[in-house]
Amino acid sequence: MSSAQITLLGAIAGFTIYLGLPIGRLRSPAPRLRAGLNALAIGILIFLVWDVLTHAWAPIDSALSDHRWGTVASGGVVLAVSLAFGLVGLVHYDRWSLRRRPTAALSQGPGAAASTELAPAVSSQASRLALMIAIGIGMHNFAEGLAIGNSAAKGELSLAVLLIIGFGLHNATEGFGIVAPLTTEGNRPSWGTLALLGLIGGGPTFVGTLVGQHLVNDTLSIAFLGLAAGSILYVVIELLAVARRAALKELTTWMILAGLLLGFATDAVVTAAGA
Repeated sequence: MSSAQITLLGAIAGFTIYLGLPIGRLRSPAPRLRAGLNALAIGILIFLVWDVLTHAWAPIDSALSDHRWGTVASGGVVLAVSLAFGLVGLVHYDRWSLRRRPTAALSQGPGAAASTELAPAVSSQASRLALMIAIGIGMHNFAEGLAIGNSAAKGELSLAVLLIIGFGLHNATEGFGIVAPLTTEGNRPSWGTLALLGLIGGGPTFVGTLVGQHLVNDTLSIAFLGLAAGSILYVVIELLAVARRAALKELTTWMILAGLLLGFATDAVVTAAGA
């Protein structure tokens, strides 16, 4: 199989994320449907946090077993810094953006904060959260692309193909996670917005596959996985707050469980491949 074919299959694996995005176009979904989709996304994202951190820790764990203390130290520092940047960095960014909003409202003059004009702010908040999810998943998918490309570069084509199939199945569920905040707020995104979110979330798989065929670097992979885990964990915290406001505890619990199980089910092919 040629390098171009591997790259093309890597792109397909990433862009299966578009399969779940059209659900964001639902017009005025019922409250229980909104809460259910939000909880399903939480379950999927919790699985992703576990999956990402497992893959990030693997080379460090291997170095510990081999007593390669320099690799342990460098990998540990990279993971800690990238995880902190992905999680705490988004918290500080969110606080900074909240401080800017009142200033922007005041600059518009009297009546700028009228209730009829607060809806765009809500929509904007939901859109920002969806964008953060897409970015976090994109960083995760870049690391997945690196794994595909690295396998192909080592001549392990059967493993590369199995990874492509597994990641493709797995990415198909991630579209739900991206659009969950939009459906929760009742905001109906345009097709152009969905296309952009899919490109941000799925496109890095293609880029990672391309890079991974020419660059085998554990430190780079750890850094991207750490950033992805931190940003996804931040989003999980935000979505849990939305779930609490919905006050549908039983539905939320069952759908979070369903999301977790769905994540494990779609990851089964990758696990069977030994990745």
